[in-house]
Amino acid sequence: MRPRVKICGVTSKEEALLAADLGADFVGLNFYPPSPRYLEPSPAAEIADAVRGKARVVGVFVDRPRREVEEIDRRVGLDLLQFHGDETPEDVRPFAARAVKALRVLGRVDAAELAPFEGLWGVLIDAKHPRLYGGTGESWRFESLRDAGSGLPHRTFIAGGLAPGNVGAAIAAARPYGIDLCSGVEAGPGKKDPELLRRLFEEIRDGETSTAA
Repeated sequence: MRPRVKICGVTSKEEALLAADLGADFVGLNFYPPSPRYLEPSPAAEIADAVRGKARVVGVFVDRPRREVEEIDRRVGLDLLQFHGDETPEDVRPFAARAVKALRVLGRVDAAELAPFEGLWGVLIDAKHPRLYGGTGESWRFESLRDAGSGLPHRTFIAGGLAPGNVGAAIAAARPYGIDLCSGVEAGPGKKDPELLRRLFEEIRDGETSTAA
């Protein structure tokens, strides 16, 4: 089966609609102020309204207070909440049914690291960076996800260095529930490239065809 596709760091209605029309299952809106992809709640709500019913809208947060997350969730109308910082299981448990916890790994994934977050809607595995929380373009050993076996949550996304040209190999290596792309489909930070988005979905479709054959 084709993995679910999340296009993260979307900053305009045009980007969100194009991603959804091409086949994105999720679009991510960034609420981390230091990020070049950061959105205030009002424009984020306009984007969410534009794609509602076409793709699910994910709010991305980094170590924000619970009250702030709840307020942005209410104002924007988010479907899922992604916690991409150093949040503890206790921090995300109030949102468990809609929570995606990002875990940053050095080289390979260890199922034991995911165990404390059991019961969440899903998890996302990204490459660890000493200063940045995602969108770095750095990769990790995707095959280690498949090696981890039954210890992984059902909905596990992979991220980190994914782009047209390598996404097919990453999917084949990891067999994830979903893939998450940001900088790999950008012309520059915070600006999605329509041609790269089209190439991404072409590569995914080509991979499906090869698998079916």
